[in-house]
Parts: sequence; C-alpha cells; structure tokens
Amino acid sequence: MSMVVWIVLALFAICFIARMPIALSMFVTAVCYFFLSGKDLGLLVDTIVYSLYTSYVIMAVPLFIFTANVMNNGAIADKIFTFALSIVGRYKGGLGHVNVVNSLIFSGMTGSAIADAAGIGKLEIEHMKKHGYSGGFASAITATSSTIGPIFPPSIPLIVYAMLSGASVGALFIGGVIPGLLIAIALIIYIVYIARKRNYPIAERFTFYQFLRYTVIAFPALLTPVILLGGIYGGVMTPTEAGAVAALFALLISFFVYRVLGLKSLFHLLKETVSTIGNLGLLIGTAFSFSFIVASEQIPQLISQFMLNLTDNPFLLLLMINVLFLMLGMIMDTSAITLVFIPIVLPLVVALDINLVHFGVMITLNMMIGLSTPPFGMLLFITSGVSKTPLREVIRETMPMVYVMIVVLFLITYIPEFVLFLPKLLGLAVGTGG
Repeated sequence: MSMVVWIVLALFAICFIARMPIALSMFVTAVCYFFLSGKDLGLLVDTIVYSLYTSYVIMAVPLFIFTANVMNNGAIADKIFTFALSIVGRYKGGLGHVNVVNSLIFSGMTGSAIADAAGIGKLEIEHMKKHGYSGGFASAITATSSTIGPIFPPSIPLIVYAMLSGASVGALFIGGVIPGLLIAIALIIYIVYIARKRNYPIAERFTFYQFLRYTVIAFPALLTPVILLGGIYGGVMTPTEAGAVAALFALLISFFVYRVLGLKSLFHLLKETVSTIGNLGLLIGTAFSFSFIVASEQIPQLISQFMLNLTDNPFLLLLMINVLFLMLGMIMDTSAITLVFIPIVLPLVVALDINLVHFGVMITLNMMIGLSTPPFGMLLFITSGVSKTPLREVIRETMPMVYVMIVVLFLITYIPEFVLFLPKLLGLAVGTGG
C-alpha cells in the first residue's frame, strides 16, 4: 500500500480514538485521501450519487424501512411480538427468545438486518429494558438476531450474489433456511445461559386458549411473509417490488384490519422514515467513501493474490476467506465488500470447485456477522442509538454472541449439507463451482 493509504488509515484511527462520529470520521478520511492523492473529489460524489444511491439494492432499503415502520407504528409489530411471546415467553430469559423469534418472522417481511434492527428492534429493546434487562444486553441480542434477516429468505445480499455468480436465486434462498435456524438456536442457547447466570425474569405465561387467540390476531400480519415469498418464488415480484407490496399490505391491515393508523399518524410515520433513511444514507455514503479508498488502492486484489499463492487447498482457502471477510466486515460496508471483493474471490472458488450456492450462503452469513462486529458494525450504532446505551457497553455484550455466530459460520463452512440439503430435497439446481 502507498504512504498515502497509511496516512489516511492513521487519521481514521485518530478520529475513532477521539470518538468522532463514525460517519464524519469516514468523510474526513476520504477527503484527506483525495487531497493527498491528487484525485478529483467529484469522482467520488458522482459515484455515490449516480451509482450507489440509485442502485437496485439501495432503492429497496427505503421500502423495507418504511415497511418496518408501518408494522411498528401500525401495531402490527406489537401483534407479532405478543404472538412470539405466547410461544417462548414462558422460558427463562423469555423476552430474549422473543427477540430471536421476532427476527425469524420479520426476516420474511423485510429481508434486511438494518430494517429489522431499526424497526421492531426499538420495540424489543424497550420491552426488555422495562422488564429488567440491561440496555447493553437488549441492544446486543437485537443486533445479532437481526442478522438472521438476510440469511432467511428473502434476502437482498443473496440476490446480489446470484447476479454476480450466476447461482440459482431459489437455491440460495432455500439454502439459507437451515443456517438461519442454526443461528436462532445458537443465540437462544446463549440467552438461556446468560438469563440463568443473571437471573433474568420469565415473561408472562399464556394458556393454550390465549395462544390461539393471539395467533388469530397476528394472522393477517403473519400473511406478509407468505405473500412476499409466494410472489418472489412465483416470479411475480422482484425484491424491490416485494418491499413495496409489503408496505402496501402493512398499510391496508393497519388501516382496515387493526384500525390503528390514521392520516396524521401516517404523516408522522413518513417523517420518521425519511429521518431514518437520511441517517442511514449518511452512514452508507460515508462508508462507501472509505470503501472507495480500499478499492482504488487495489487492496482486495493484493490480498486475493496473496491467498492464492499460499495454498490451493479448498479447506484452507475457505478458512482464509472467512477470516479475511470477517476482518473486512470490521472496517467496510457490506455492499462494498459484496461488489468489490466477491468478484475477485469467485474465480478462486470456481477453480477449486467449491459449490457456488454453499459459498454464497456462507459468505453472506460472514458479512452479516460483520454488521455486528466492532469497530464499525452498523447494527451496533443503530441499536446503541435506539436504546441510548453507550456503544462500549453494547460492544461488550455483543462480542460473546458474535463468537457464537462464528461457530455456526464454521459449521456451515465445513458441512455444506447444512446449506445444500433443502435445495437438493426440493430439486433446485445447486450445481458446482464450475
């Protein structure tokens, strides 16, 4: 790497140590890089405005955030929360389990970890804090369970990967089901351990009649994943269109079924959505600026060539790729990693005959773990802001959960059938690396 890169990385470290807002830190670093390297800053602006903010993936994010906000403000999230509470609330640390189950349900509605954390995550954290859970633990379980969303179908990252690799979208979606369940189970086991250690309370117990009642009440909301997956699998909707359909469906049941949303509250909801999108847009844009530096200096290409020179053993290569992506996830935006680094790694994957569906789910899970990994995991900042909990406390509670998810990551890395079993069972094309 050039001396300029080392200078801007040192500057970024100083900004981080000085506790400068992360978005501002990345912006200052990018401006410094362009000034020292003599490059036109307008190039970066053009790239962000005309490529990043108009991309297919980014256009879907506001729709998913709006959907999550409608569900939250329209009491749909509350119905789903109560439904999940009636299932797992009676166990030790019940509200932590509810948090994980909610993420499984909402994964079929938003397909976005950020939308999950920013939407129903606020409701989950408030409930947990009210019942005696620490803000750090509530934020940590919300952040880590939100990563299930892009693994369980539908998933925007998996669609982007399918476009880059040519792998089957349907096989990738179904391939994410078992890994998503494994993450949920692993987090629940950890919650049981912590709940007993800290004596967290058991939530309200429900009778079977109450369970049926809350299931019927939540049924219209629970139809959302069925509509989305049916539309996507049936080839009727793209994920972006599915986000719009989900928002419309959520509005309809909020207005006409639950009757909890009016025009005034809808206007307030729109303002809240725009504010959230603005904050996230600033974070995404500045993260892309930092990622632009990494891509411009061809750092991923250098690392990729270094890996290939070290070994051609698939098992060692997968280990190296996992470690590399985990490290990149600590400093780079997920979409930038996807668009910059995956095309570089794919030729290695194909040459070593690693299954593309297996690799796609594995690497997507890896990147989702990065969203909860310090120093720059976006979910950490979102949940810290929502809960008004110091970031260091959220990080301290999150790290053990990150280790738990890494265990699941290595399970699916070296036991491909965790990913490929269901696609093969359903007769979907999984192919090979070649």
